[in-house]
Amino acid sequence: MRLTHVGGPTLLVETGGWRLLTDPTFDPPGRRYDFGWGTSSRKLSGPALTVEQLGRVDAVLLTHDHHGDNLDDAGRAVLGTAPTVLTTVAAADRLSRAGVVDPRAVVGLHPWSTTVLAAPGRSSLEVTATPCRHGPPLSRPVVGDVVGFAVGPPGQADRALWISGDTVLCRGVREAARRLRVDTAVLHLGGVRFPVTGPLRYSMTAHDVVRLCRTLTARTIVPVHHEGWAHFREGRTAVERVLDRAPGSTARRVRWLEPGVPTDTGSPRV
Repeated sequence: MRLTHVGGPTLLVETGGWRLLTDPTFDPPGRRYDFGWGTSSRKLSGPALTVEQLGRVDAVLLTHDHHGDNLDDAGRAVLGTAPTVLTTVAAADRLSRAGVVDPRAVVGLHPWSTTVLAAPGRSSLEVTATPCRHGPPLSRPVVGDVVGFAVGPPGQADRALWISGDTVLCRGVREAARRLRVDTAVLHLGGVRFPVTGPLRYSMTAHDVVRLCRTLTARTIVPVHHEGWAHFREGRTAVERVLDRAPGSTARRVRWLEPGVPTDTGSPRV
């Protein structure tokens, strides 16, 4: 398996002949995006690769469509060219109604529902949506639906890759860590907070990673979506400081990706 971090939550996953793109964000930096309910943020850094440099995309794994740091204007254009888009049920409906994607190309998934990607000359991939909660308890009506994705060979309990999606450390995420045995876990971090909601968190912190890793069996942990936006409260330096003090093998399992550079994770299950 090969991973290329484009920036923010955007990752190119190359596995078994497939090229999967997560949460496409290709707008330049500088703009402020409205996230709703009095929250907003400014993009501070741009993508490491352009859409043209990225090349072919076979499917997009879109954790959610309603926040500009996970799907921006340039990313919406990418959705329109992708043969398959996997996302939440609500996002599939919105994107179809808006004409962003062909309704035949988008699949809406509830948490723990599964679909299979198949194409001539390639091994099939099974993609399972995993639970997320993008904020504090009872915040779902405000923050909207989000899913993560577990990707691996069909019909197996194991998954080669787990992408957490934007989420706090909640019961559903802990359940995913228990149920899935993964080689590589891509965790969305950043400890997001907004002035209007004070101390409330909207994504995982480094301390959450330490707690999650008591259950998570992943051999490799890849942090993403922790820098490049004004609403992040924990960048790489802060995360490393916590992980360096963590007990056990947590820090040794973490692998930081250099933006724009393809990195082989050595996953044996794909």
